Amino acid sequence: MADELKNMKIGWVGVGVMGFSMCQHLIKAGYKVSVHNRTKEKANPLIDMGAEWCESPAEVAANSDIIFTIVGFPKDVEEVYFGEKGILKGCSTGQRAGKPKYLVDFTTTKPSLSIEIYNKAKEIGCYALDAPVSGGDIGAREARLAIMVGGDKEIFDFLTPIFGYMGKSIKYAGKAGAGQNTKMCNQIAITGIMIGMCEAILYGYKAGLDLEEMVNTIRGGAAGSWSLDNYGPRILKEDYKPGFMAEHFIKDMEIAIEESKKMDLNLPGLVLVNQLYVVLKAMGYGKSGTHSLMFALNRLSNADFPQPEPGIA
Repeated sequence: MADELKNMKIGWVGVGVMGFSMCQHLIKAGYKVSVHNRTKEKANPLIDMGAEWCESPAEVAANSDIIFTIVGFPKDVEEVYFGEKGILKGCSTGQRAGKPKYLVDFTTTKPSLSIEIYNKAKEIGCYALDAPVSGGDIGAREARLAIMVGGDKEIFDFLTPIFGYMGKSIKYAGKAGAGQNTKMCNQIAITGIMIGMCEAILYGYKAGLDLEEMVNTIRGGAAGSWSLDNYGPRILKEDYKPGFMAEHFIKDMEIAIEESKKMDLNLPGLVLVNQLYVVLKAMGYGKSGTHSLMFALNRLSNADFPQPEPGIA
């Protein structure tokens, strides 16, 4: 089984902040990779490493046995899979040696969309998994992402070795869509962590504390978190480059709010933090990192914390 997986050809669509590093790990592992991205320039370093450029997701699918995708928004997922030049078109016209293809979407998107992809893939004799990831740019670069997978258990088991090149925590969540619902739980938990971390730093700033010392102190206790370890130091260095864009986090929160309404579930904390991020985006920081929530809270709290102009972060 491992030898069979090793000889399969990989397709990759989407080489943004996280996708680039994830794809790079597979090339370094020795896989033959076909790649497509909306902007070819971003894929050039991968092409220089040996990846084959494809003009469309359909061409990627036609050339590959396993196709990975990680794009921005649900509309992007729909286009990549269902469009005239989408993956499902390539699967139905380019089966390699008559074998089924394996489709894995790492994008955080709507559970209902993941289920639709699963069903459409099954209709043409292929297999689909929803496998959203968590860990940001650092996790992607260091191949220690958390990967939450929904779909058929036997397909998850088959592909788990290849997930190991990109992540450290690889968990099967259940049937199609379960990976996305698990990621919603992850994002809901992060909302509380992000607002708590940012408000703590604002409080420390106004209290006149040595912020680096304060962050190092509280990260060793019950307040410790991945976000505090990774984003706390960035805030203190005024580094707001995205490990994960604020506007993408808004997308995730809105999906979680929409899904919770379907379950007749009220999540006031999630709604509050989403509103704060909407304010942040309106201020011009939608493409900054999620830790730039500092700026919206800074405005509302009158903390006068130093912040760059929009477009600089």
